[in-house]
Amino acid sequence: MKHQLNIIIGSTRPGRAGPVFAHWLEGFAREHGKFEPVLTDIAAFHLPVLDEPHHPRLGNYQNDHTKAWSKAIDAADAFVFVAPEYNYFVAPAIVNAIDYLLREWKYKPAAIFSYGGVSGGLRAAQALKPLLTSVGIMPIPEGVALPLYQKLLESDGSFKASEQVQGGTKAMLDELSRWSEALKPMRAV
Repeated sequence: MKHQLNIIIGSTRPGRAGPVFAHWLEGFAREHGKFEPVLTDIAAFHLPVLDEPHHPRLGNYQNDHTKAWSKAIDAADAFVFVAPEYNYFVAPAIVNAIDYLLREWKYKPAAIFSYGGVSGGLRAAQALKPLLTSVGIMPIPEGVALPLYQKLLESDGSFKASEQVQGGTKAMLDELSRWSEALKPMRAV
């Protein structure tokens, strides 16, 4: 049985580009064949700024949006965060979504597919990694960064990845698969 890969769309901003990259990544991951990819759009969960009365470590969720988010994340074996860079930092929606949960993240690997201006979102990716480790996620070094992403979009708004992006994405998924398999016994506890 293939491991479930949640491709998390990290921007909730109107006019965002994240869904374009996430849909491309979903198709690429499906063809790659080592995962069962699932698109997981933070915007679809309508998470307000953390509003649970109890600490996430207790798993005593009161709100329906938290319960739905918990179920979606708990089902995953690995993650790819499709992460924009906002003001040299990770999108606030990603930080908030991570803070909602704790046990659901544990012992799962994550890669970051970032996009932005000149840096390709690398500053956001680096800022995200300490937060991931703090909730028990293993961020892998392999990732994909898309600098000046607007220039990579076709006139119809679609994304056609270069050979370099495809090669980097394959390497990222290969390594993510290794980590997902290696951490499987820890997730079973």
